[in-house]
Amino acid sequence: MSITDWPAEERPREKLIQRGAAALSDAELLAIFLRTGTQGKTAVDLARELLDRYGSLRALLEDDARGFCGNKGLGLAKFAQLQAVLEMARRHLRERLERGDAFTDPGSARRFLQQQLRHREVEVFASLFLDTRHRLIEYAELFTGTIDGASVHPREVVKKALAVNAAAVILAHNHPSGVAEPSIADQQITRRLKDALALVDVRLLDHIVVGDDCISMAERGMV
Repeated sequence: MSITDWPAEERPREKLIQRGAAALSDAELLAIFLRTGTQGKTAVDLARELLDRYGSLRALLEDDARGFCGNKGLGLAKFAQLQAVLEMARRHLRERLERGDAFTDPGSARRFLQQQLRHREVEVFASLFLDTRHRLIEYAELFTGTIDGASVHPREVVKKALAVNAAAVILAHNHPSGVAEPSIADQQITRRLKDALALVDVRLLDHIVVGDDCISMAERGMV
């Protein structure tokens, strides 16, 4: 049976319009993106099959082009559309914060940073530069590659903090492996950066490690 033959209240698109996107399951949301199924399968059937294969929606969304396009019914056009949607979501979140929202707790910083860094295939070291009320001045990605004492230069972080007149900083980097546990190197560079920033009266509020989960080093007593 085609989706168009379903009762209106059960069709994903109509359900979204009537009840809002939050009312839809992962499969229904994915079906709207897919638009069409394959021979003998509706878009919802295909979406459910993909979710079963990947194990989660996030695993599907984070697959590379080769893996994604290896699925029947998907191709480079769909992959390009998906990457555009994901990037729009990231930019939307960033623009909301750039309009002056404050990071009032570690949770808000974690949500923002996971959106920005979880999908990256290499380690990226970034900083949130905040004003005296902990509102975002600028998000900056400063270094890439293995994060250790040799690749992260405290003087560059301090230089950027002074350039944007920041009163506080939240550091962050990702672990592409998905394991967010802070390493000894993470703890060492955090101490070096905290000391360097303190010399110019800039507070280090946290260092967040992004993986499948996000770990706040401040909550662990490491900052």
